[in-house]
Amino acid sequence: MLELAGIIILGILAQWVAWKFKIPAILPLILIGLLVGPIAAEFLSEDGTKWIEPIWNGTKGLFPGDGLYYFVSLAISIILFEGGLTLKRSEIKNIGPVITKLITLGSAVTFFGAGMVAHHLFDLSWELSFLFSGLIIVTGPTVITPILRNIPLKKDVSAVLKWEGILIDPIGALVAVLVFEFISVGGEDGFTKTALMEFGKIILFGTTFGFTFAHALAFAINKKLIPHYLLNVVSLSTVLLVFVESEVFAHESGLLAVVVMGMVLGNGKLENIKELLYFKESLSVLLISILFILLAANINIDDLLLLYSWKTAALFAIVVFIIRPLAVFLSTAGSKLKLNEKLFISWVGPRGIVAAGIASLFGSKLIKMGVSGAEYITPLVFMIVLGTVLLNATTARLFAKIVGVFLTKSEGILIIGASKISRLLGHYLESNGRHVVLIDSNQGNIAKAKELGLEAFDTNIYSDTLTDNIELNDVGYLMALTGNSDINKYAIDKFSEQFGENGSFRLVSSEEMLDDNNNPQEGLFSHTDDYNSLSEVTKSYPSIQEIQINDKDHYKSLIDITNKNKNIIPLFIKDEDGELKIISSYNTEIDEIGKNWKLVYLGKPFDVEKTDV
Repeated sequence: MLELAGIIILGILAQWVAWKFKIPAILPLILIGLLVGPIAAEFLSEDGTKWIEPIWNGTKGLFPGDGLYYFVSLAISIILFEGGLTLKRSEIKNIGPVITKLITLGSAVTFFGAGMVAHHLFDLSWELSFLFSGLIIVTGPTVITPILRNIPLKKDVSAVLKWEGILIDPIGALVAVLVFEFISVGGEDGFTKTALMEFGKIILFGTTFGFTFAHALAFAINKKLIPHYLLNVVSLSTVLLVFVESEVFAHESGLLAVVVMGMVLGNGKLENIKELLYFKESLSVLLISILFILLAANINIDDLLLLYSWKTAALFAIVVFIIRPLAVFLSTAGSKLKLNEKLFISWVGPRGIVAAGIASLFGSKLIKMGVSGAEYITPLVFMIVLGTVLLNATTARLFAKIVGVFLTKSEGILIIGASKISRLLGHYLESNGRHVVLIDSNQGNIAKAKELGLEAFDTNIYSDTLTDNIELNDVGYLMALTGNSDINKYAIDKFSEQFGENGSFRLVSSEEMLDDNNNPQEGLFSHTDDYNSLSEVTKSYPSIQEIQINDKDHYKSLIDITNKNKNIIPLFIKDEDGELKIISSYNTEIDEIGKNWKLVYLGKPFDVEKTDV
């Protein structure tokens, strides 16, 4: 009981440490697992036992016999299902040929390149060598996201790495499963007819079970056949059922089945999909925390000593510094990516939970089967996982600055709320060369924003999904434009540090608008206009206008006119280079007015003949 509780406590502690120091959680998790496992057994325990012993003498420990194998299998099935839920066909279509090549051509380069290197360096059989190379194909969003989250990059670069990590996880898992099946059924005769039949069974039953049960679960949810309070646990039990049933009909087809099931559900018209995804994300965090500690603790000193050789360093160097860049440069040939961007993508390729989990799974099974050289699989993969995570977590930010992909100033704009006024502002800003992202929990508003060609996310600001979105790395301005003043204030408090590097602004509340002595410094546009005022003006005059400014006195006269006219609200100052400066309700003064500067405003166009303009 103490060991089981300790794993959970240490796992969550490692997750907190990772969050606090902005590093991938996999790093402290593996280090803790090695500490309480082989290191404790060798150096810290008086009797030479591990502090946490997953399996001891085959029949003792937390998971005696095949218990660890079963637990790892079920946990990985849930993690891969959650990954499948995040894959959207619409997003795949828009990510361009670079991503397609990375997960096809790039995977092939890694598979064959790493396989040949492992074979020649460690004298492993071709089957085991390609099992190793199949396992290290994957990168994974669980390790990519924490590394990139705090590195301001061009959107194209961060998007390539993000989508490669998401899409390549199930591909790498499938390749490893298929190679393992060839090994387990081929025997000494190699790739026999039996192995090919098993390969076909995996594809057939994996896709069939995943597709069928996904539609059945979606039908049950949409028809309200499952009460809301049982939605998450019924979904979880269905995932486990699909995995187990698929395994019964075709051994090792369960992982493919749950990935297919997740992809079908994620792309279908499923109600409560976000709630289901949040639950699976939380569960995945817990399972990842437990898995990495267990798997690292299960390694023995003898396994680690297998790596104590120049061959290990050579394998790591070739995989990271030759094979990965070769895969990236071949995949990005002819693309619009610049040389420095290709170099950065080549540098960032950490491996994650799928590689470590399936390696431990297959390694232990092959050892039991008596396959020669199988003892190398788990430690070699863990070496690649730990080495790449450590390398990228400590050097990615510095390397981004060295090669020149680090954005010195974040000019993107995040708008909280996607109402009509937000969409109008977002469209104007986008047309003036700014990267604009709108977020809202109202799906109707999001759909209307996307119809205008704006980037918009259906997101609840009270969740942590927004802070994990690496595509917002170039955002430096925050504008809270919802009709709820509490939400606007909360958004400023929560996100200003991450997304408001250059300024965080919100609309004044109705109470602040009526009180001349209560004008917040982050007030946006005008102290005499709240959300309701903006909405009314937008309804009557849904357009943003520009008017020439001659000098400072001219600007003051224009502001006086806008203050007297409820149908005109000043928004920005636009200089001769097209740069926009947000007008604050706290201070409408301006230090200088250059030639060809303009006042940008919302509402009724100025009638030059009837004003002082």
